Amino acid sequence: MTIDPHREVILRVVPRPADINSNGHIFGGWVLSQMDIAGGIVAARIAQGAVATVAIESMKFISPILMGDLVSVYAQEEKRGRTSVAIRIDVVATRGGGAETVALTSGVFTFVALDETHRPRPIPGD
Repeated sequence: MTIDPHREVILRVVPRPADINSNGHIFGGWVLSQMDIAGGIVAARIAQGAVATVAIESMKFISPILMGDLVSVYAQEEKRGRTSVAIRIDVVATRGGGAETVALTSGVFTFVALDETHRPRPIPGD
């Protein structure tokens, strides 16, 4: 995974001690949640309203997340359909006071635009 330094960071977080599993790493579910939040922010901008996650098409853990990591979540539109949008999400950690950047995970999440009755609706055109 290559991160373009000019891409917008959607979310930046530091894991807390409660997020550690028995191996001393951060729970995979924790990072999945951060990815879903960041993807939802981007998808809602595109859909100009409420969205819901409908699929995680691919996700790969590359490196463990450690206590003290500054976790940055990057997200951008990958593909748009009539009512849905696929968002590419990349997560990296900054370690050692910024001395090292480590790729953590990457995935594609699909969100559907919702109307006021929580049913799929068309995404506004460009």
